[in-house]
Amino acid sequence: MIKQRNPQAKTRRDAGSRGLPPDGLAAALQHSARLIAAVRSGQNLTQALANLVASDDPAALRQRAAIQDTAYGSLRDHALGPALLRPLLRNPPPEPIYSLLLAARYRLDTRPENAHTIVDQAVEAATTLHTARFGGLVNAVLRNYVRRRSELHTQAAQHDEARYRHPYWWIERVRTELPQHWIDVLDAGNCRPPMALRVNRRRCDSSTLLRALAEAGIDATALGGSAIALATPRPITEIPGFSQGWCSVQDPGAQHSAGLLDLHPGQRVLDACAAPGGKTAHILETADVALTALELSPERMARVAENLNRLGLQADLRVADCRNLEDWWNGERYDRVLADVPCSASGVVRRHPDIKWLRRNTDIPAFAQQQAEIMDRLWQTLAPGGKMLYVTCSVFDLENVLQVEEFCRRHADARRLPIAGQPHRQLLPCAQHDGFFYALLAKRA
Repeated sequence: MIKQRNPQAKTRRDAGSRGLPPDGLAAALQHSARLIAAVRSGQNLTQALANLVASDDPAALRQRAAIQDTAYGSLRDHALGPALLRPLLRNPPPEPIYSLLLAARYRLDTRPENAHTIVDQAVEAATTLHTARFGGLVNAVLRNYVRRRSELHTQAAQHDEARYRHPYWWIERVRTELPQHWIDVLDAGNCRPPMALRVNRRRCDSSTLLRALAEAGIDATALGGSAIALATPRPITEIPGFSQGWCSVQDPGAQHSAGLLDLHPGQRVLDACAAPGGKTAHILETADVALTALELSPERMARVAENLNRLGLQADLRVADCRNLEDWWNGERYDRVLADVPCSASGVVRRHPDIKWLRRNTDIPAFAQQQAEIMDRLWQTLAPGGKMLYVTCSVFDLENVLQVEEFCRRHADARRLPIAGQPHRQLLPCAQHDGFFYALLAKRA
């Protein structure tokens, strides 16, 4: 006699992957929970999201915006979400149920008018993520949270990590180094980032793009130079002329490099850490130069190539570690070098909220050591009389002003050039732009 399968068991297994309606909130919460759990386990959020989008799951394709909003918002709430849930749980449930609670809590706070639906759909997501018994736990915890929300937020605000939604070491570093601005910097890191465009002057101009945006019903404002700010973020598929290379998405704070490099036709230019290619493209849009772009990762270099191809630009692209000169440099020196070095990314944390979860205080000195190695090696490739622009998307002194000061102590032929009358330019994250640091160095002839 052949033993028949339990049809309910099969349904339960199928529901765990594709059993939920792809357009329903339960499916969106389920995917958001998986992304949050991936980050909490140490994975990179950008890659986890890319893997999700590349899957054949219909919910991931149809609800990408909702999934991304919930996952990113939950992760921006570093320490706050766990602090709010802690009094409601005797023991944290296993993943991804715990991350589902974090996602649902975020939805309850941002859409309180839909509390009943959110709780109901979170329970549905729980029963297909794990075993049915966790549906009851999710239901009890979330309903209790709705009842006690005000009390729980008051309690959480007593602790700096939950109040400012950053790790304690991060709060203390910013408070010490930016005593006049530390609260504003932390608050900016908790907000949704603005969206801005950079006009490709070889194919369009600001007035033309602004008219096209207005005709498409997109509210936008010129910021000067090639920058245009959108009142509300939009998918790139809605941006007129994007596929034709009229513009790129780039934060206004990141659009200073090309102007600061003092570019002239015919110069040899090196972009040493090129991916994803925004600054590379801006240089080529600005002047007719011979540009070499380096990137350590073949996958990230592929993104640079895609961006340049869309914009109608060309560069010498090489996959290499910029510190290993023997692997890529022929000894011919460059007139300009852009050193947009790897860093803590503390100035762009609102765009990459996983950084709050993944960074450790000990990472900052490690980044500083890597940056020093890169600067020392790249300095060898710069021609006498040439200029090197040092760039980070960090707000930490060890990666910025202290790094440049130490470099100048090591290199007697280095001279700091002022930027708008100041020794350097530190852009702190705010409503208009992300956080960046720029320092311009000239090599004595």
